[in-house]
Amino acid sequence: MAFFCAKCRYLVEFNKLVQSNLTSNYQICIILETQAVDFVGFNKEMTKSELIAKLAANNPDLYYRDVERLVNTIFDKIIEALENGDRVELRGFGAFSVRQHDARMGRNPRTGEAVEVASKKVPFFKMGKGMQERLNR
Repeated sequence: MAFFCAKCRYLVEFNKLVQSNLTSNYQICIILETQAVDFVGFNKEMTKSELIAKLAANNPDLYYRDVERLVNTIFDKIIEALENGDRVELRGFGAFSVRQHDARMGRNPRTGEAVEVASKKVPFFKMGKGMQERLNR
């Protein structure tokens, strides 16, 4: 299994990605270069453990623990990039970014009293064109 970081133009093999910290300083843009994973039968929310189990079943040549490390590494890198304020783009899937919400005055719904709401950062996901086309077939 190979991944491509578009920012650093480096093709990363599965084992190297799990063992290294290659993308920590780069905007992560990962393109899955191998077969698409068939998720037919998942008509509900999918948990991370279900995702790992499905990927392991579709790749019998890989150990379950290696697939688990891969998924955890990818999620950790996405979270790390968002913490640094970077944008994470997964081609054909979508892009994650962080948006800043300014401080504002809100209202307590029970009492109607004005309450100051502090500024905060919130994650934002924008669906990719490929994903949108597949969902709207």
